[in-house]
Amino acid sequence: MTISAAFVLYSVSWFMVFFVVLQVRTTSQGDVGNVVPGTPSSAPAGFVMKRKALITTVVATVIWAILCAIILSGVISVRDFDWMNRLPPVSTN
Repeated sequence: MTISAAFVLYSVSWFMVFFVVLQVRTTSQGDVGNVVPGTPSSAPAGFVMKRKALITTVVATVIWAILCAIILSGVISVRDFDWMNRLPPVSTN
């Protein structure tokens, strides 16, 4: 795995985790009972982006490390996803 591939894998993992973490423990202004004029009652109340980004970074780093270990160990390779046998045969040189 190249450095750029590792960076892309981490970026994709981070954003996927981020979109999940955004929805965890979110309370709306309607739930709190304090709706700011001009906003919908479903708008988040007390949104803490720094904490969510920190949680995302920790979880994404763990997931990324597991994925890198699987890829670098060779347990799963590109050939495992070649269901139509389009890759050339493996050379034994």
